[in-house]
Amino acid sequence: MTIPTNKSLVLEIPAASPELTHRHYMNKLSVETDVADVRYDMQHGFNDFLLIDVRSTKAYGECHVPGAINLPSNQINEETTASFAKEQTIVVYCWGPACNGGTKGAARLSGLGFKVKEMLGGMEYWRKEGNNVEGTLGETAPLIG
Repeated sequence: MTIPTNKSLVLEIPAASPELTHRHYMNKLSVETDVADVRYDMQHGFNDFLLIDVRSTKAYGECHVPGAINLPSNQINEETTASFAKEQTIVVYCWGPACNGGTKGAARLSGLGFKVKEMLGGMEYWRKEGNNVEGTLGETAPLIG
C-alpha cells in the first residue's frame, strides 16, 4: 500500500455530524457494558440484570464471575431460557475481546426477545482488573479458553 504524503488519512473521510455521532455511540452503549460497570453494580447491590457466562461448562466450572450462571452460547434456545424474565436485562460474557461467544449469545438471546448487553473484555478483563472469581481453579485457571 502506498501511503500518500500530502493527504490526511484521518480526515480523508469527513467526520460525521455531532448528532449522528451521538446517536451511534448511544446505540453502541445500549448493547454493551464493561467489566468496571458490572463490578460497580454488583458491589453496590444493583443486581437487576442476569449475568450469563456463555463459555463452555468446563471453562465456567473452572473460573467464572461470582453470581454468573452458565449457558453456553450454542445452547441458547427457547427451552433453555424459558425461566428467564423478558423484562430483565441480561448481560453476557465470554473469554475476552478475541472471543465472539458473547456476541453470539447476545444475538441468540435478543432473537428470542430478551433485552441484552455484552460485557466487553469478558473473563480476561474481569481477571486483569483484579476482580474476584469462583470455580474449581479460580485464579489459577488458564487465561484462554
